[in-house]
Amino acid sequence: VPQGQGEQALQRYLAVLERMADSTDAPVAQLPVAAPGEDEEIREHWTSTTRKLPDATIADLLAAQAERTPDEIALVFGEQRLTYRELDARINQLARLLLARGAGPERIVGLALGRSLDMVVALFAVLRTGAAYLPLDLDHPADRLRAMLADAQPLCVLSTSDVGLVEDAICLDEPGLLDSYPASPLTRDENPAFAPGVPNRLEYPAYVIYTSGSTGRPKGVVTPYRGLTNMQLNHQVEIFEPAIAAAGGRRMRIAHTVSFAFDMSWEELLWLVEGHEVHICDEQLRRDAHALVAYCNEHRIDVVNVTPTYAQLLIEEGLLEAGPRAHRPPLVLLGGEAVPDAVWSALRETEHTYGYNLYGPTEYTINTLGASTADSPAPTVGRPIFNTRAYVLDAALRPVPPGCPGELYIAGVGLARGYLNRPGLTAERFVADPFGQPGSRMYRTGDLVRVRPDGGIDFLGRTDDQVKVRGYRVEPGEIASVLAEHPQVGQAVVVPRGSGHAKRLIGYVVLADDSADLGTLREYLKQRLPDYMVP
Repeated sequence: VPQGQGEQALQRYLAVLERMADSTDAPVAQLPVAAPGEDEEIREHWTSTTRKLPDATIADLLAAQAERTPDEIALVFGEQRLTYRELDARINQLARLLLARGAGPERIVGLALGRSLDMVVALFAVLRTGAAYLPLDLDHPADRLRAMLADAQPLCVLSTSDVGLVEDAICLDEPGLLDSYPASPLTRDENPAFAPGVPNRLEYPAYVIYTSGSTGRPKGVVTPYRGLTNMQLNHQVEIFEPAIAAAGGRRMRIAHTVSFAFDMSWEELLWLVEGHEVHICDEQLRRDAHALVAYCNEHRIDVVNVTPTYAQLLIEEGLLEAGPRAHRPPLVLLGGEAVPDAVWSALRETEHTYGYNLYGPTEYTINTLGASTADSPAPTVGRPIFNTRAYVLDAALRPVPPGCPGELYIAGVGLARGYLNRPGLTAERFVADPFGQPGSRMYRTGDLVRVRPDGGIDFLGRTDDQVKVRGYRVEPGEIASVLAEHPQVGQAVVVPRGSGHAKRLIGYVVLADDSADLGTLREYLKQRLPDYMVP
């Protein structure tokens, strides 16, 4: 044990003995274990991230950027290009169509679109109206997507004619659909309920994203606008400015590789709001590590955002190699799962490149904690982002001393409203914050962590059965529940095996009769669950 840690442990032990002597009737389990002064130090960390939040939505910020750099390239998709002026115009036209259909605060608009320029236009058009968007991953089974739509009850669904998920969808590929709508900025009179200056406008929902549910039913997380604005504020200082400075101050090119149904997809879109060039990788390109590295070299991509597992594959394909035809990205953003030592070390040791690990559940607008590979020789999830409090607590909701394991609870500007139409589950996971202002809440993550002496946080594991597969949260209980609904299955259980890229889900079943076969069960699951959830 290092000398400093040994002395610290002794001070805590002596403090507990003194408290036992002073409180002879109190159960030992209820006595604080922190040494004198440690509680004050912990609470100082909780308030050190406070920043003033601007009264602007992420869509407002994009419009302002379009005014500053109208002729710069904003989006690239294959051979297609959109300047900031063109992007802003299309967003305004579609926003007016949505307003005419009744879009606005507290309304939901479904997005059943493939990876495309239209997806980004639609997403920001919804946000410009003050409504919330519901992204639907078209790779998921149609029945699962329809269940989400039935739960969310969106005002309308934006799609294309080749999708066919919803009969009355607004098809963005319909000729002349937007021709009658002006491309100029929206006026205050056109959308008075969500105009700048309207009190509490950032409290309205910005998006609803569904995650795996332990009971067999996906749950929709409702996230307000304020969380996205706070993310932009944090990333501007902590990520964008250092990366741009390291690249010599030029505009950056960013590869967008993450599913739009995953909140991590905002990591790339936030660069768009800052005036950089975002390349939307199609489904085939984003899943092919060899092709993606080649694309990064050819198009001089500066930023990639991937799971640590996929980062390892990209590194093996030469992402970090130097050479006359290579273009090593200055920044690799990581998220969605724990970072292996090998990936962390590779990024830390590569000249002119670094990694940035971002941690956060969907219930707290995308990111809660973050750390650069330059901050630590070993993987860490880092420190809270702006306006965020990270509590490491014991079972009695008391702060645990640095170095001791505890469950992570998070509170602050990025906290989600809760689960759509699930008040019971919301009350269970979003609990009263005893350390915040009266009426404030915190989210119980279920993650086991510990605080380093320097204030950074290390991820240790889970307190429940939830696992990450390819960066997606998976509740094995949901899969087992779907399996058990099959008429030929008597009982079912699903457990994870392996780690990293080798992590697999294994399903065990007790058959109701001898006529069933595993191939039939697998096809049954494929019709009801996304690919990454099929054992």
